[in-house]
Parts: sequence; structure tokens; C-alpha cells
Amino acid sequence: MSSSSSTSTPGVRQADFRFRCIACGDLSDKATQDFRCVPCGDLLEITYPRWRESKPDAEGLKSAWRNRRLSQSAVDLSGVWRFRDLLPALEDDGEAITLREGNTPLYELPRCARITGVPRLFAKHQGMNPTSSFKDAGMTVAATFARRAGFRWVACASTGNTSASMAAYAARGGMRSLVLVPEGKISWSKLSQALDHGAVTCQLRTDFDGCLQLLQQLVLQAPVYQLNSINPFRLEGQKTLAFELLEQLGWHSPDHIIVPGGNLGNSSAIGKALLEMRDLGLISRLPRLSVIQAEGANALVRTLREAQGTKLVTVAAETRATAIRIGNPASWKKAVHALEATGGACEQVSEVEIAQAKAEIGAEGIGCEPASAVTLAGLKKLVKQGFVKAEETVVLVLTGNLLKDPDFTIDFHRGDMFKAGTESAALSPLRHPPIVLDATLDAVIRTLEQAEKARS
Repeated sequence: MSSSSSTSTPGVRQADFRFRCIACGDLSDKATQDFRCVPCGDLLEITYPRWRESKPDAEGLKSAWRNRRLSQSAVDLSGVWRFRDLLPALEDDGEAITLREGNTPLYELPRCARITGVPRLFAKHQGMNPTSSFKDAGMTVAATFARRAGFRWVACASTGNTSASMAAYAARGGMRSLVLVPEGKISWSKLSQALDHGAVTCQLRTDFDGCLQLLQQLVLQAPVYQLNSINPFRLEGQKTLAFELLEQLGWHSPDHIIVPGGNLGNSSAIGKALLEMRDLGLISRLPRLSVIQAEGANALVRTLREAQGTKLVTVAAETRATAIRIGNPASWKKAVHALEATGGACEQVSEVEIAQAKAEIGAEGIGCEPASAVTLAGLKKLVKQGFVKAEETVVLVLTGNLLKDPDFTIDFHRGDMFKAGTESAALSPLRHPPIVLDATLDAVIRTLEQAEKARS
């Protein structure tokens, strides 16, 4: 098929949604393959004109979503498609490519609550998705519409999680996948997922931003469908995280939702969901949405501080939190809008602070990848600044599973991560390195006694 074919055909009922430019507001029934506005070149989002004419009934939606939890149909078992009333419509529910994504747990964090001084502290763990990251919530929708449009090939640039998710959903949907990753700059645990799901994987001698730039050129010249978060279908799926979270909280808005900031698609999607829920009457009060970045990959932080959110300040990204090692985030304008609309904050944290927070979340028996831990590290700063109050309810969005980056965890516990004199004394009690012993009962008992003594 032609590379210029509409990404919204065939089969998509245009009455259900339209593409809208986030800058000039231009509305269109079609999107070019790079998902850019034709008049001005900025990013697109999906909007639903029918909501202005006939607003969905909030209580009816809540009841329908609750009842679908009792269904055994594939779309109802999905924690994304269960909310399909607020997603681009399918002609047939059987068209959805699903791996039962979503339905992720909301955990209480009692240890971290004591550390931060915020008793009502929760974690929404998107690392419990099928490929172990939040990407699945968006990929089920975007991959479904790629197949509906007749594409045989899908592609992404990735720091790891996107490639794993895309490859899985492409395989499930009978499509081929192409992955562009920066050589030597992603976790092999993530890359192994893409390899196992049959992706054609190219390790490019550049960074993530270089990979994404090349992908944008590729999709304009070849019949390949882009599945990065530039694709607005991705963000429509990812916004269901917020629907599910509010449902888990009995539709009582938390005071704060805190997310990691990388390419900024997830914060943009959550912000869009919060505004839609308010406008549809699903919630009466907006939570504050805050974004936390690594100091070495702090493009949004600098954009807000140095340019007041009017112009992107790019950075040469460097952090061990590889999932957010991005210096030229594509969705920065959407994220700025989400922060302004909800009254949220944007903060940065150091590598030591990330490592400490990751170990503290691990001590809860939950665990997460390094990028997720920026949320707890950032919360500590926001509490200290007075932005988050002790009596408020806070939800941290954990975006990836502990096993996504085991090298980080092993290096931390062995003490190999930081140079002498560069780390905090607070890290030492959090380390639990493996202990090599003689295979004798006495040696094991002595180790047990020492561990008990150290704890007391």
C-alpha cells in the first residue's frame, strides 16, 4: 500500500473522532504518517466532536465499566478496552489486539509513607502489564488501528519498553515489527523481549532522539506505521490508566498524581484523561499532575525554568534510568499544557536520589525499574518545598517492572554504582549484596544471626 495512506482508514467511523493540531487547532479526518499537522507541523491529538452534541452520561459509564468486569469477552477482560466508550470506536469488538493489558494494581506504600511523611501514599503499578510496562495500555489501541488501516509493518524508536510492547502486540496481531534502538544505551532485558517477539531490531550509532528522527523520515518513504507516542492513538490507550485509577479510588480524586518524565507521552495522556473526566462529570475535582525527571535528562525542567514553557530546551541526556534517557521529548507541549491545566509541578532528581528511592520501593515488596523511582524521589522534594502537604493523598505512577533493568539493581546492591565519596550514607542500609559462604550449617546460622543483629 502507499506510504501516504491515511492512518485512519479503512473502517474507522470518522463521526466518532477527529485529529486536532495542538498548536493551530486545525481539525482533520486524516493524519499523515508522521502524525504532524499539515498547516503548521505540530503534533496531533484525538478529539471527539460527538461529546459536544451528546455528552455521555457519567453514571451510565461508571455502571457499564463496572458490569464489564464480570464479562469474559476479550475486550472486557482488557483494562483498556473496557473503557472503550471514551476511545476511538471499533466497527467490531473482535478487531482489538489485546493481551489483557491494564487491570493493574493500586498498592499502598506504608514504608514510603513513613519516609515521606505522607500517610495516604499509593502506587499505581503499570509494570504489571503483559510486557511489564505502561506502554501496553497505548500499544493495544495503536496496534489495533495500524492493522485496521491495512499495514503489515509497524515500527518504533525506543529506549527499551516501547520496543518490547510493540513487538508483542505486532506478533499478536499478525504484523511485522521494526525496532530502532540506540546502540549500547538500553537494557538487554528489555531488548530481549523484542527479539523474542520476532522484531527486526536495528542498533543505531546514535541516541534515542536520533533514532526517533530517523523513524520520522522512514515512515514518510515506506509503508510502515509509527507506534511511538507521537501517534495519538497511543495516548488514547494510555489515558485509560487514569480512568482505572479513579475507579479504584471510588471516583474520589487524589490530590496529586506523580509521573516520570521521558518522552512525555504518558504525562500528556494522563493529563488529557483528567480533563476529559472533569468535563464529562466523572470527577468533580482535578488532581494535580506533576512530572519528575532525572537531572541528566531534564529537558522539561529546563524548558519550564529557562523558557517558561514556551520553547523546548533540549539536553544531551545521560542517566542510568534508561527509560527516561531522552533529551528532546516529542510531547513536551502536551505535557506543559497538562501541568498548567492541573496546577502540577516539575522537578528533577539526582542519580543517588533515584537509586535510594528505587531501593525504598523495593523494600515494600513491590519493586520497579529505575525510571519509576523518580516519582518517590521527586515526592520527597515536593514535600520539602511545601507543594505536597502531609494530609493529602498522593499516587505515584510506577511505569516499569523491577526486572526491566536488573543490572541497575545488581550494581546498586553490590556497591558498584557510584564512585567513592559521591553517594549518600543513606544508601548503605538499603544494600543487600549476596554473601558467599562455605556450604556448612554453622556458616548459614552465623549469617542469619548477624542479619538479625544488624536489623535490631
